[in-house]
Amino acid sequence: MMNETSALVILVAAVFTNNILLTNFLGMCSFIACSGQIGTALGLGTAVTFVMTLTTMLNFVIYHFVLVPLGLDHLTYIVFIAVIAAFVQFVEMFVERFSPKLYFALGIFLPLITVNCAILGASLFMIIRNYTFMQSVGFGLGAGLGWAVAIVLMAGLRQKMSYSDVPGPFQGVPIAMIVTGVLAMAFMGFAGMVSIQ
Repeated sequence: MMNETSALVILVAAVFTNNILLTNFLGMCSFIACSGQIGTALGLGTAVTFVMTLTTMLNFVIYHFVLVPLGLDHLTYIVFIAVIAAFVQFVEMFVERFSPKLYFALGIFLPLITVNCAILGASLFMIIRNYTFMQSVGFGLGAGLGWAVAIVLMAGLRQKMSYSDVPGPFQGVPIAMIVTGVLAMAFMGFAGMVSIQ
């Protein structure tokens, strides 16, 4: 059965009402680790958005025009991860060449975009939800932007919290997890706008 939701509606829903990080909690490891500074968070959010959008597009084409016609859809996970890994290598070389400061700020988390489950999740959701090519592009872009918005918001909040008197047991990851939960609840306020399944 074909999903008839427009690509724009899917994009808006993927950013706000069905944020891949705040509703599905995909991509939490790099979210927590790289949300200490706004500049680093913005750089990683941009890289994730770029990789997620392009790999969702490529994976759609590969899945529908190569894997399914040849009866190789059992290789979906392996092929999707290979496409993601290739794009992350490209992004890593690009960032290292044109922004060494950002490259060193992101450190090990830039190559770890390869195993960011949010990126693989976006490609798998596009198949599960039976999206068309344009819907897949909208979802990939929206999911990437949603992830970027969440990490930049978190970085801003963590920078503000550095001036706060956070009790000792809550410093670091515990307060970051609490704030992530509050952010997720705040994004639930968008739930009445639009939803995708």
